[in-house]
Amino acid sequence: MTSPVRRVVSLVPSLTETVAATAPDLLVGATDWCTHPAGLDVVRVRGTKNPDVEKIVELRPDVVLGNTEENRAADVEALRAAGVRVWMTEIRTVDEALVSLRRMLTEACGVAAPAWLDEAERTWAAAASSERRTAVIPIWRRPWMVVGRDTFTGDVLSRLGVDNLYSGSPERYPKVPIDELNGARPDLVVLPDEPYRFTAEDGPESFPGIDAALVDGRYLTWYGPSMVEAPAVLAGQLTATIRTERPRRT
Repeated sequence: MTSPVRRVVSLVPSLTETVAATAPDLLVGATDWCTHPAGLDVVRVRGTKNPDVEKIVELRPDVVLGNTEENRAADVEALRAAGVRVWMTEIRTVDEALVSLRRMLTEACGVAAPAWLDEAERTWAAAASSERRTAVIPIWRRPWMVVGRDTFTGDVLSRLGVDNLYSGSPERYPKVPIDELNGARPDLVVLPDEPYRFTAEDGPESFPGIDAALVDGRYLTWYGPSMVEAPAVLAGQLTATIRTERPRRT
């Protein structure tokens, strides 16, 4: 018989929120970037890319939760070498998120699947858009980087009627010069507030003549309780666009 899980450390903000919304008493450690829920009172173990392995081991977790995109293989190997059980997720679509979160909660954490997860499944099953638009989705500038192939973000937008122009890129997050992004002539540029914090004053001006949608990065990129509200929130933000004018030639 497997021992009950009583102590969990999460190395991914969205997984931290997932456990906190389902079985908050299990969480004993999380990264400095784990901002939801507000006021989370657990030991902080640095970042997703540089976790404090020694501090995590000292917390004596029954399981550490991670993700193949967010966390480095070297850190995972170090934890396992220290005798710590690590449960890794790999999520690149909405469907994978729903299945992976259910498995993580029931198998890795030993808790019942929560009602919010069932609600998220129903919400996304009903999410659809008859209108299609093309878009580029920057995640960084200096240099400009965009969402490429095989990403959770791309799948979320596709289900909401927005087709990523760089979904066929050989890279998942390619660096693309701004002139090329504008030259791709998208219908829309989607500007999230994380990891780079795009704002009305920082981002849209680089895409003159193109509609720009400022969106909440948590709803666009996080897999967890936010998935319940994400379709409605993002649908509203994707239609509330702003546009900067192209400079006039003199």
